[in-house]
Amino acid sequence: MRENSDHRFDRRTILKAAGAAGATLGLGSVVSATPGREPGPKEDEVLVGTEDDVSIATVRSTVESTIPDDAAIVHENDVLEYVAVKLSDDSPSTMEPVIERLERQPGVAYAERNETWYAFSQPNDPRFGDQYAPQLVNAPDAWETTMGSMDVTIAVVDTGAQYDHEDLAARYRDDPGYDFADDDSDPYPPNPSNEQHGTHVSGCAAATIDNGTGTAGINNCTLINARVLSGNSGSLSDIADGIQWAADEGADIINLSLGGGGANETGRQAINYAYDSDTLPIAAAGNDGGPVSYPAAYENCMAVSAIDENENLASFSNRGPEINVASPGVDVLAPVPTDDYAEFSGTSMASPVAAGVAALGKAAHPDLSTQELWDKLEETAVDIGLPGDHQGSGRVDAATIVEGGSGGCSGETQTTTESGYLAWWNDREDYTYATTTASPCGIDLELEGPGDFANYDLYVTYDGRTPTPDDYDDRSAGSGPNEALSGSLSGATDVGVLVHAESGWGSYDLTITEQGQN
Repeated sequence: MRENSDHRFDRRTILKAAGAAGATLGLGSVVSATPGREPGPKEDEVLVGTEDDVSIATVRSTVESTIPDDAAIVHENDVLEYVAVKLSDDSPSTMEPVIERLERQPGVAYAERNETWYAFSQPNDPRFGDQYAPQLVNAPDAWETTMGSMDVTIAVVDTGAQYDHEDLAARYRDDPGYDFADDDSDPYPPNPSNEQHGTHVSGCAAATIDNGTGTAGINNCTLINARVLSGNSGSLSDIADGIQWAADEGADIINLSLGGGGANETGRQAINYAYDSDTLPIAAAGNDGGPVSYPAAYENCMAVSAIDENENLASFSNRGPEINVASPGVDVLAPVPTDDYAEFSGTSMASPVAAGVAALGKAAHPDLSTQELWDKLEETAVDIGLPGDHQGSGRVDAATIVEGGSGGCSGETQTTTESGYLAWWNDREDYTYATTTASPCGIDLELEGPGDFANYDLYVTYDGRTPTPDDYDDRSAGSGPNEALSGSLSGATDVGVLVHAESGWGSYDLTITEQGQN
């Protein structure tokens, strides 16, 4: 166990409840506007604010004497003390000189463009309201930062896809892929009605967002397809060749919504080839409720289990210690041939949703290596209360993976250890940990308890509030004395920590390692 350091913990054995008084904001009569002023964006307007202790009438008079003859004040807010000036031309050559002149006038606090703002990332895809998968993984919040990048490529190794589908065509390069099943350069399924799987999988990951058509995938990346399945089956050799081809094509992520049989060297070598080529393989765990199938179970492949919209493990989802993350896989709505949409269920759907989230992470942090992207997908996953062999690190989360810097979370580190003692069942110790690195981006917590007769649990919050077994942001709650978890940080914060005795008693050591951004 590492040596205790500077005790940046605040031990709180007596809990405190913090209350906040509500505040209300009263709005008086707000505006007076020129009749007929149109709603919506107003790119041809300048907003002018008044300095303290200067009346808006005075500034209005100053503005009227300063602006060009073909400009006019069209709106006034007496409470916020600004006026809106409409110009005849919104070009920079016209706007900027007017703004500069206004800012020099006495009594004027500021002059600025009447910028256009937008509703936060509610896409205009007409069937978005029928979906739940993007919402469950918090994709709309991520889209405030990025909707993805065509510089990031997902290769879908599957039945091929209708790459000219109305909701997918924009995602493909001129050369959409290769058909290993028929050995030709066209991955379009020869019998689309019997080969819908690859189109649906591609749409789960990357149906075009905000194109006014159909559904929304998770990100607007580039798609390529390797057709390795005819109908719904294919040979190991075609699949291995497809994986190798995708890696050679420079795919950042390979989605493998397929599997069967046991471990084999050809499949293992293909997965290792992709991983060593800086391509991240992500695969479906399997749909028979048994152990994780291959290729998902290979060491260098991420395994994805399926959950429903209530974050319960799907009854069909395979499970086991190889599971890395969980993702929506029940009744997932996505494109199918020909220019249609359908709800499919399976870990086949969960895997491309996770791949789409990973692609958002890569778009936001393009310098991430394959292993760093793997780690980031796990570190930013949300614990949804399922056993580790059901959810791995948790449910993938798009909003969290796009946060932070682009250099990976492996820079400056700080380590602190605190020792304690729980005396009986249900005893607890509370701590507040204050981050100290220049740009905190991650945190690891390790709890070592007294022995196998005890069952200690670890609960964490990332806003400093005191966690409880019913109120926490992350937890590690196994059946023994030792627990560990990792979380992501997005700047300086307080982290609340609870060590709780589910049963047993004795001493423990709690070690926290904080990571800063490169």
